Amino acid sequence: GVMERLGLGPEVLLQENPRLIYARLTGFGQTGKHAKSAGHDINYLALSGVLSKLGRKNENPCAPVNLLADFAGGGVMCAMGIVIALFERARSGRGQVIDASMVEGVAYLSSFLWKSENLGLWSQPRGENLLDSGAPFYETYRTSDGKYVAVGAIEPKFYAQLIKGLGLNLDELPAQMSFSHWPQMKKKFASIFAQKTQAEWCSIFDSTDACVTPVLSFDDVASHQHNKERSSFFKNVQGEISPRPAPVLSRTPAVPSRERDPFIGEHTEEILLEYGFTKQEIAELYSEKAIELKNPKANL
Repeated sequence: GVMERLGLGPEVLLQENPRLIYARLTGFGQTGKHAKSAGHDINYLALSGVLSKLGRKNENPCAPVNLLADFAGGGVMCAMGIVIALFERARSGRGQVIDASMVEGVAYLSSFLWKSENLGLWSQPRGENLLDSGAPFYETYRTSDGKYVAVGAIEPKFYAQLIKGLGLNLDELPAQMSFSHWPQMKKKFASIFAQKTQAEWCSIFDSTDACVTPVLSFDDVASHQHNKERSSFFKNVQGEISPRPAPVLSRTPAVPSRERDPFIGEHTEEILLEYGFTKQEIAELYSEKAIELKNPKANL
């Protein structure tokens, strides 16, 4: 209702321009009991049902910072809605309103969880399933130097290479999918991984398909050979590391800026001038707190 109070709701603007695509990104959506309620990523994740699946055995559900509901279920799904509406507009010539709810966005993003439940992938309690730290071959392990490796050897042929790299004999171990042996096997794997450094394990597994990779810190990620070869990360003029835009397009790849991040309001004036606003109009917008300027007194 905020935009309606400003007289800028979709009904008004779509009358002015029927081709307009009007995206409304909120936590709970435009209607329903919680439509006007405050919330954050963890609340949207909880209401979607997805949070109940996240976390280790016998521990509280754990939200993965605010990536899932805010950025993935919210920002990315809203952006996808805009792209879909643009595609549709190319055919119909008409715009429309996008009701992007983070609750529904993260729920839909997680359709795999619902669809795979009947397959047995999520039939056990939280933290006891194949992909949620229940399996010994899909887990992180601490190395002797206090770092970690990530193991994702799901397929039997990959699991066999994992076992070989660990110095174990596959014939002397329980079956890979013997659920009752998983806790015991996790302890065995943890004990073995703790005997070598992360670099030593990388030297053992890097040339294999055992699906074992180092858990890299932000400080280490840009110097990793694979990331260096792909230029996956870059430094700006201040030496700050950032991931390059993804995915990479063949004809029109994004060119990341190596300048420092702009301050809030740093380019407001020049952008509004470019769009035809006068300095007087910009000053009025600033005085009404409709916009922010970095240094209004010096600029206006």
